[in-house]
Amino acid sequence: MGSCLMACMHKIIALWAVPRSTSTAFEWMMRQRGDLECIHEPFGEAWYQGEAPLWHRWKPGDRTTPGLTLGSVWDDLRRRAANGPVFIKDFPHYISHMWTPGFLSHFTHAFLVRDPAKTIMSIHDKWPDFHEGEVGFPEQRALFDLLHALGGAPPPVIDSDDLLDSPAEMTAAFCDAVGIPFIAEALKWEPGGDPSAHSWWDGGSFHRNLAHSSGLRRQERSYVEIESAPDRVRQVHRRMKPHFDHLHSFRIYPGGTS
Repeated sequence: MGSCLMACMHKIIALWAVPRSTSTAFEWMMRQRGDLECIHEPFGEAWYQGEAPLWHRWKPGDRTTPGLTLGSVWDDLRRRAANGPVFIKDFPHYISHMWTPGFLSHFTHAFLVRDPAKTIMSIHDKWPDFHEGEVGFPEQRALFDLLHALGGAPPPVIDSDDLLDSPAEMTAAFCDAVGIPFIAEALKWEPGGDPSAHSWWDGGSFHRNLAHSSGLRRQERSYVEIESAPDRVRQVHRRMKPHFDHLHSFRIYPGGTS
């Protein structure tokens, strides 16, 4: 049964991002298509609140979910992919110990990057006590480099600012890169949706702007700039910036070129 399941699997399109990178907005757009089963950070749920959490700030008494493990998530994804095409948005640092060539071969990989001055300040705004291991840039780069080495060509990289400035062109380039049709109608939606209904995390505070949006576009930011951040946060930014710069140098442009 297991071998049949593996043989019958559709590819899972995976958008590998970092926290606060507009990745949930991208996921919301992909949900509007209607031709993919979209799953929100499936590995993250086990990483944060599975039966054996790997979250750096987890402490005894925090929420756990019996039976939820990274292995059970992977089993569930394979079952879903046996029934039809699947799209996930997730963060590489949740599963850095699972990156075998066999495991990675079941995905069509793409990356979404965002300036760490924006992601880190947004994380700090939500979680002032965030741990550097939750930021995700080193693992995102490591996965990108591994896939580049294994495949001989770089996986597609979308930059958040490019996406929000030119949503139709960049989404079309993404679709071309991962081998799915571009559906222009998915770029617009009625405001008042509930992205948190698909999220296991927080009940909506992380996705409030998205819930009131009607499409991919830049949002007003209320948090302070990196130059005014505490020393610890600016130090994290300095360590993350080279990883972002590396991926950013591979970003694709409208038409799918890099």
